[in-house]
Amino acid sequence: MLTRRVFLVSSAAAMALLAAGPSVWAQAGDPTGFVVTLGNQMAAIVNGPGTLEQKRQRMQPLIEQAVDINQIAQFSLGRYWRTATPPQQQRYLQLFHAVLLNNISSKLGEFQGVSFRPTTTTQREGDYYVGTIITRPNQQPNNVQWVVSTASGRPLVIDVIAEGTSLRLTQRSDYAAYISRNGNSVDALLVAMQRQVGA
Repeated sequence: MLTRRVFLVSSAAAMALLAAGPSVWAQAGDPTGFVVTLGNQMAAIVNGPGTLEQKRQRMQPLIEQAVDINQIAQFSLGRYWRTATPPQQQRYLQLFHAVLLNNISSKLGEFQGVSFRPTTTTQREGDYYVGTIITRPNQQPNNVQWVVSTASGRPLVIDVIAEGTSLRLTQRSDYAAYISRNGNSVDALLVAMQRQVGA
């Protein structure tokens, strides 16, 4: 439901979020250091030994801890979150987690040789926007901002802005358009997400 370019850039960025351990996540007072350390450890996993499946298995549980998936999921559903029933909300969150995990895992092999460097960090409305430049072999560098929240007491990524495009805003627009085309039915979106993950 995202354009390939936006998804690839965002996935490359997401790789830099998913390879750190609890010691990194404890750096609640240093969002820039959080992102820098995540990126360095990501490169070690993606470029290191092991099969793609082994790397996927190491990535998946870490996604749940480094990214505020529930917050992104609720934001992405927009006004339909408020009209969804509790069972629909629960199923949607389950499917959103699965879709995100599958999407990132399926692209892991495309990021061999990925690297990044930080640029500037700004603060807006309590969140931190950590700028980086993502580089892959034989590809043009991409400007990526990580939106990091420390509201929970530790840094959590709540958005990725790739080449000026917000991943969660794009996802919300895509979901809203799909639901609108299908009679404003949240169930229709759930069925489509089920197909994506084979659930």
